[in-house]
Amino acid sequence: MANKELKRIIYIPFDHLHRNFGALKEADPAHDVIAFVESARMTSGRKWHTERLFFLISSARHFARSLEEEGFRVDYIKAPTTIDGLKVISDKHKGLPILCAEPSSFRQYEALKKYKVSFVDNDFFLTPRPLFKEWADGQKNYLMENFYRKQRVRLNVLMQGNEPAGGSWNFDKENRLPPPKKYEGPAYLEHVRDEIDQQVAKEIGHTPTTTWATTRKGALKQLANFIDNHFGEFGPLEDAMTTDNWALHHSLLSPYLNNGLLHASEVIEAAVAAFNSGRIPIESAEGFIRQIIGWREYVNGMYWYLGPDYRNNNEFHANRTLLPLFSDPNKTQMNCIKQTVTDINERAWVHHIPRLMLLSNLALVTGTNPQEFLDWMREVFIDASDWVMVPNVIGMGLHADGGAMMTKPYAAGGAYISRMSNYCKGCVYNPKLRVGDDACPFTTLYWDFLDRYKEEFAKNHRMSQQVFGLKRLSDLPELKVRAQQVLTGLEQGKI
Repeated sequence: MANKELKRIIYIPFDHLHRNFGALKEADPAHDVIAFVESARMTSGRKWHTERLFFLISSARHFARSLEEEGFRVDYIKAPTTIDGLKVISDKHKGLPILCAEPSSFRQYEALKKYKVSFVDNDFFLTPRPLFKEWADGQKNYLMENFYRKQRVRLNVLMQGNEPAGGSWNFDKENRLPPPKKYEGPAYLEHVRDEIDQQVAKEIGHTPTTTWATTRKGALKQLANFIDNHFGEFGPLEDAMTTDNWALHHSLLSPYLNNGLLHASEVIEAAVAAFNSGRIPIESAEGFIRQIIGWREYVNGMYWYLGPDYRNNNEFHANRTLLPLFSDPNKTQMNCIKQTVTDINERAWVHHIPRLMLLSNLALVTGTNPQEFLDWMREVFIDASDWVMVPNVIGMGLHADGGAMMTKPYAAGGAYISRMSNYCKGCVYNPKLRVGDDACPFTTLYWDFLDRYKEEFAKNHRMSQQVFGLKRLSDLPELKVRAQQVLTGLEQGKI
């Protein structure tokens, strides 16, 4: 194709992989060059989980090929940074203007702006950024539930006229069952690896699992599998954790939603159709839909609303270095953490409860530095993007923002883990004990954490009951000594 026919370069970040959204939705093979840059910063800039890298790179290369098959001129290059790559492509095409959908992180936005890239709105979410800002500006506190209810009405999802379907906005109380004994459930989909997958795996020295699809076709298959085999059971067991089944009935769709292979509107459409068919109970439908139109949209909105400096918050002045157990499951005797980190190392994923109530909870009560923990979470999860992890870790997980996002910290002792999982069975630690060598570290550190910050928490109406509970502990001095032993043991990889 002669260069004179080309009018612009469309740059596609690795999380904008959808033909019908972003800068591609009005692309024309006759006049547009499509640019992909596999930057060294993305591949080797940090200790990225290789399963995550494999997924992102292979998905981008498959997507690039699908555009070539459609007739587009595609320039897919490797470069030290995105801007270095765009310079090479720009030089090749005599300085054609570059267009991109608004990027998903502050850092990339600034870099591309500086390079004079033009932007179209980012429509990979259901809530435009200005609309979220309008909502947040009108709030005294940024309660997700308020946002979610407005979303239900605005998007007309699970509504019967002006009322919520099933007579309630939220069926959370029905969705807190512990795992059944000896739980199996339907088999999970496996995705066969093709030659692009094999090439990427070879380049990065990784043996991929068959857990994650790297094509649009595979992502749609995953969506159909969830709707047909897991959606109905999703709700009641969404908070459960079990060694019998690593994913229970979770959809496993977050990686595809976050890299663009699926769009939230497609997922919601499929979920609503299944609910309308009468096959799906309201508690499963509402619980799942809330994760997509509520939590996911809210977290993205808050990322942009709270600004680039939000990530540096450290309300509790927590400065403990990342514990060795986060990267090596053999550095702890706690069954729950050993199992969770083993699962992460294997497939770069665990569901939201291990992330919040095990990993983040442990980082919170041990006083781990929020920025170090944030970096680790960004590196190991297959669905981790800046916009996802910054509010989830700084706001929800570690309460490092002093309550800007969440009204209370999500700290919990071993009783919660014992109730919601089978991890405590056979563990060397007893979730009911807070002192002694076999006391559960979570239980000990939970009370120690409350005691450390009792003055701050006494002013918080959602924490006052827990703080009052400290007065009933006759063994508090002994507990404080045990807490120091636990913290030392965790640092040494022995507890």
